[in-house]
Amino acid sequence: MNVSPNVLFAALGVALLVLWVWRASARRARRAADAARASARLLSLTGRVVAGAVVLTGVQWLAFTYPGAPWLLRVAALGLPALFSSYTLVRALTVTTVDFRREARRGGRR
Repeated sequence: MNVSPNVLFAALGVALLVLWVWRASARRARRAADAARASARLLSLTGRVVAGAVVLTGVQWLAFTYPGAPWLLRVAALGLPALFSSYTLVRALTVTTVDFRREARRGGRR
């Protein structure tokens, strides 16, 4: 079987093109997956915040509309949610780790 240099170079070019397209699509898929993960994380957080707000509002509404509620129950209905929400806000706004992108390990910009 005789293979001319032109056919060999053409086959090598096609192989490099296929490899390049495959790597580009893998990068694009990774970026899309990261974006989907970030939006799902945000949606999950939003859902939990709304559910927590509904529960807290319901408990506070019950504590204040119940005619025989003692003053300690009314203070607890306002004070405990304030403590939990301030704890959550402090944890959310405190940076504990620094996440580096994957390109940083390969000598990219940091």
